[in-house]
Amino acid sequence: VSVLDGGWEAWLRGGFPVQTDVPTHPTASFSARPRRKCVVDKKAVDSLRDETKTLLIDARAPERFRGEVEPIDAKPGHIPGAENFPFAQALDPQTGLFRSPESLREAFKGIGAAPDKTIICYCGSGVTACTNILALRLAGFEAQLYEGSWSDWSKDDSLSVATK
Repeated sequence: VSVLDGGWEAWLRGGFPVQTDVPTHPTASFSARPRRKCVVDKKAVDSLRDETKTLLIDARAPERFRGEVEPIDAKPGHIPGAENFPFAQALDPQTGLFRSPESLREAFKGIGAAPDKTIICYCGSGVTACTNILALRLAGFEAQLYEGSWSDWSKDDSLSVATK
C-alpha cells in the first residue's frame, strides 16, 4: 500500500510527471487477506475503553465530539473516555502534508499515546480515523480501527455517551 502524502494537488505542485492516457494491465487475480487484528468491534471497544492501558481517539471535529452538533448519527457526543484528535490536526495546514513524525509523536503523547497502550481510533463511520492511524504509525505508534465508529456506537441505546 502506498499513500500519496498531500494528495493529487501536492503531486502536481511538486512538478511530478502525469499522463492522461489510460494504461492497460494484464488480467490478474486478487485474493484478499484481511488482517482482523487491525480492526476492533463495538464489543471490544466497550470492554477495553475503561482500561488504563487503552487510548481511544475520536477523529471527528471538536463540535461533534463535544456533542454540540450531530448532522449524521443517532446521538451527539462521543464514547466515554475518548480523547479528541481531529484528523486534520495530523496535517500541516500550509502544505496539506502530514506533520513531521516528531511533531505527531509529541501531539499524540499529549493525549496519552504510549508504546505500551492499546490505541483504538474511530470517527463517524471509520474513514477519517484512518488518517489518525497513519499519523500514529508515522509517529511510531500502532493503532486499531473501531470499524463501526460513532455511527455504530450511537445507535446502541445500551451504551453510554459522553458530551463535554
